[in-house]
Amino acid sequence: MEELPLDQVRTLLAVVDEGTFDAAAAALHVTPSAVSQRVKALEQRTGRVLLVRTKPVRATESGEVVVRFARQLARLERDARAELGMADDRGPVRLPIAVNADSLATWFLPVLTRLPQDLPVCIELRREDESHTTALLREGQVMAAVTSSPDSVAGCSVRMLGLARYLPTASPAFAARYLTGTPERDLRKAPTIVFDRKDDLQDAFVRSLTGDASAGAGPVRHHVPTSEGFRDAVVAGLGWGLVPEQQAVPLVRTGELVLLVPRRPLDVPLYWQQWKLDSPALSTVADVVAAAAAEALRSPAA
Repeated sequence: MEELPLDQVRTLLAVVDEGTFDAAAAALHVTPSAVSQRVKALEQRTGRVLLVRTKPVRATESGEVVVRFARQLARLERDARAELGMADDRGPVRLPIAVNADSLATWFLPVLTRLPQDLPVCIELRREDESHTTALLREGQVMAAVTSSPDSVAGCSVRMLGLARYLPTASPAFAARYLTGTPERDLRKAPTIVFDRKDDLQDAFVRSLTGDASAGAGPVRHHVPTSEGFRDAVVAGLGWGLVPEQQAVPLVRTGELVLLVPRRPLDVPLYWQQWKLDSPALSTVADVVAAAAAEALRSPAA
């Protein structure tokens, strides 16, 4: 069985991270020719094309496997050096995590304040829709992710965090103007707020109301790509939308928002996926996230 030479694996990672062969050479303190030779040798050894030679370069599907292995290897090396008491002048380890915008805006950020002060990590948050965060795991760009997928990425473990509840809301004036009949009919026509073009939440809610798999929200869609901006757009009356329960309830109490379909929320299951590594730092972060989620999210049994 062919081995993967560590210098070649680390070189491939440097090229992906730096974006070009020249930049990787500068980071590794070698010549661009050496970088090119190592990458070619690794491709010959694996029998796969690992990089698309664009600017910046990007990993192929096979290259993503090697990149993920390289990041895991680097993480294990850092942990081993720390346990052995070996000095590491590279500073705290970078821990990239993919999180959806609504979690960031409602419950995830306070998680960071619960981490031990002496934990030698720098958290790097990547904002991505919860239905697409697993792609970043698969590409090796993050070590963990809050995701709506229970299906584990290869080499990752999964644990249930809880249910994120969304409430269908609109401003009173908007509801009076556009929502005068049944929600099943009106929500298919009324202007809608969506996060971005990946956002299927409003369509999913309409499908759940109508029982029609081909149904969806109205064709007039305002794209507002921040959680706070989304909420504010609904309050302003630009359209209706599903607002996280933590944000919606106070506004319903003050009369700034009205519930469009009382007792008909939309619950989105959230999971924590992470690399299967014996990493104390990653395990600590995972435990803190799970504890915070248990307090902020709804239990599947509720």
